[in-house]
Amino acid sequence: MSDNTAIATEARAPAAKPAPGFGNLTPKTLDEALRFADILAKSSIVPKDYQGNPGNVLVAVQWGAEIGLPPLQAMQNIAVINGRPAIWGDAMLALVRGSGLLVRIEETISEDGQEATCTVQRRGEEPVTRTFTMEDAKRAGLAGKQGPWKQYPRRMLQMRARSWALRDVFPDVLRGVHIAEEAMDMPPIEAEAVPAEEASPKRLSRAERARAALAKRRKPQQDQPAPPALQDVLDAISSADSDQALEAAADLAARLQDEGDIKAARKAWRERKKALAAEAGPSYAQIAEQINQAQTSEAAMAAIEHIGHLPPEQREELTQLASRRVDAIEAASGGEQDALI
Repeated sequence: MSDNTAIATEARAPAAKPAPGFGNLTPKTLDEALRFADILAKSSIVPKDYQGNPGNVLVAVQWGAEIGLPPLQAMQNIAVINGRPAIWGDAMLALVRGSGLLVRIEETISEDGQEATCTVQRRGEEPVTRTFTMEDAKRAGLAGKQGPWKQYPRRMLQMRARSWALRDVFPDVLRGVHIAEEAMDMPPIEAEAVPAEEASPKRLSRAERARAALAKRRKPQQDQPAPPALQDVLDAISSADSDQALEAAADLAARLQDEGDIKAARKAWRERKKALAAEAGPSYAQIAEQINQAQTSEAAMAAIEHIGHLPPEQREELTQLASRRVDAIEAASGGEQDALI
């Protein structure tokens, strides 16, 4: 492959952030987030997907908070594509650069435009290279597809190689979020109809709970139940023996109205959450780090023996990450043997 077209080279330190015009506008409480979403949804300069839709604003802001994007940047860079939250490729690179963990990134495209390569190096680790070719695109049914693949094939190859490299090396920074240019080519997520008698309770994410709270806020005050006693909330939190039970306690705590009670419940919830996490096992980021640092195939596969407590989508991603790490280790081992021969 030729390196005639270099897209990016060494990582630079994040630029100093300009001082915001009205202080820090990041919501600190759920009530602030609800008011913030209402105000932005009424603005004519936010993206059209968010105009008149405070629920979408709230979800985007919460997603941004979880991956390190301020509210307005989250609304600009987060999109739900085919049922999946995704960020644009430039924003993904910005998040990795801003983490301070990126030592170097180099992206190249061959002269004939048939192959894109992205090499990234994380602080304290060896460089990792991922390649995406036009042959890969053809096998996936992407080459010549109407839209960006037909209009800007070189750019789409570059984004695929970048996504693979950054998601493999920085899973703790990106937290499983997809790159938008890749999500556009994935099939839509369609919910399967489940008979009412077979349906199981759905565990809501923080963003979904916030969206539900926004809907409740619009109901007449008389429809709201009386706030629970603080002691009842604390008892529910301390007795929670699973994430589901802790989420139910959080829903109960959300009905508190006294600021002092809310702070006490929040503190108890966080302490119980840490305790449950310690009992459950290593986090997604910790297991991903073990896989990336594995020097042998056995070590990489051993790391995924402790993923049973994680959600299915995270287990699948870690399994794929371990498989790619094993392939890389075996490929390197094979190269050393060939050199000795």
